[in-house]
Amino acid sequence: MFVAPDPGLLRLRTGVRAVLGIALAVTVAELAGFSLTASITGGLAALLALFTVTDATVRRQAATTALLPLAGFPVLALATLLHDHTLLRDGAFLLVVLCGVYARRWGPRGHALGIFAFMNFFSTQFLHAVPGQLPELYAAVGIALAAAGAVRFALWPIERRTPPPAAPAPLPGTGLARITTRQAVQATAACAVALGIGQVLSEDRWYWAVGTTWWIFVNTVSRGETLVRGFRRFLGTLIGIAVGMVVAIPLHGAPLPTALLVAVCVFGIFYTAPLSYSWMMLAVTVMAGLLYGLLGVLDPALLVLRLEETVVGAVCAALAVLLILPVTTHAINDAWIQRALRAVHAATAASERRLAGDEGADPSPHVAELDLLLGRVRLSVAPLVHPLSPFRERKARARRVLALLDECAAEVRGLAAVAADPDASHDARLAAACWRVETAVEGLTSPGAPAAAPVRQAAEPEATAHPAPAALGHVSGLERLLAALDEPLRAPPGSLLVRS
Repeated sequence: MFVAPDPGLLRLRTGVRAVLGIALAVTVAELAGFSLTASITGGLAALLALFTVTDATVRRQAATTALLPLAGFPVLALATLLHDHTLLRDGAFLLVVLCGVYARRWGPRGHALGIFAFMNFFSTQFLHAVPGQLPELYAAVGIALAAAGAVRFALWPIERRTPPPAAPAPLPGTGLARITTRQAVQATAACAVALGIGQVLSEDRWYWAVGTTWWIFVNTVSRGETLVRGFRRFLGTLIGIAVGMVVAIPLHGAPLPTALLVAVCVFGIFYTAPLSYSWMMLAVTVMAGLLYGLLGVLDPALLVLRLEETVVGAVCAALAVLLILPVTTHAINDAWIQRALRAVHAATAASERRLAGDEGADPSPHVAELDLLLGRVRLSVAPLVHPLSPFRERKARARRVLALLDECAAEVRGLAAVAADPDASHDARLAAACWRVETAVEGLTSPGAPAAAPVRQAAEPEATAHPAPAALGHVSGLERLLAALDEPLRAPPGSLLVRS
């Protein structure tokens, strides 16, 4: 995680901006004289607005942010009104879960609105909000969204200077197109069981089991991904509780140091989220402990209960994906790996056209897409490379595929950097090499295609070489890597890493 590339310091800048946006939201709420419950509600709303809104364009991001109250306010009212009516409250919560997961079929906007609706119900249970606080809560959330929007779209518009890469489109195909429906059923069933067991453990803090189950289903597709995420959530929570014992409890809710540490946790959530779910959960768990300290209810027993509820939620999610409409891991692996390979080809072709003099050709979006797709590949292959995976041969092949794809991405970035040089020129050999890359990608992604021919080692360009030979060196490196990918991807029957 500490050596992962951060092009343009995007994660760093996004993390700092999130701290500023949330701090502004909470500060305005405090200056307005709102209660602590309302201030925390506003801070969580700002965090969600900055974290979950991931549309491909700034305009769509602004529109989604503006729509968040439409999803959040009715749920907030429902949750407060039903707070003392257990059966109705539980039924309403499960309905919010079902609708929130199902909404993901409408892309990033549906995803963000679903999460915002769920978290408004969740935060109401967390803070024990009552109907009399609704006007104040609405005002706090409105101010928070305005503050987050002001920082994101006006004061520090990172996406305007660095357009965000479009999130990978949902996987097509029979069965895969119905993943959101399957997940909606799985998540609702898992949350129902988690809710029941959670209430047995604690009548006041049962919601942590439901929250754990919900978030395990976020950004996962196959049963393997969900199982791994459940384990990582447990691991991050366990470490976070240990840190909370040392950090949060001794503070006794002291406002200033608690606020500073919450800011550190917020930064940690945004900085680590793209890289490590366990590290992100560590930051979330410590932040939750600090907020409990502010509310004056933090003690070691509460943190232990938090861990127990997490175990319940993770087990319920695991059973649901194993027993209810399961989506197999190998089908997802195949689809994401093929899309990553096509992105390699697209970036290479755009770089070649740019070096040939086409000013309109830009490999940067394809490079950004490749990075996103590689993240999806790592997520889908994670069950195979996990230390607890019993399938040694599949684990070795999966690790080989990941390593080779990472090397492909490095060559693609190098090629794109050369293409961006205004002094770079075209080389006749480059077009032929790019054509061979296209052929190699077709061989790896088309069923029944012949195996790629071995590629001879090409001489590395000298450090003082002209940009054209440097570009040729990157493309030749891609040829070798694609040829090396042929063996692990053409696995024998029954391997189920990708197609055979």
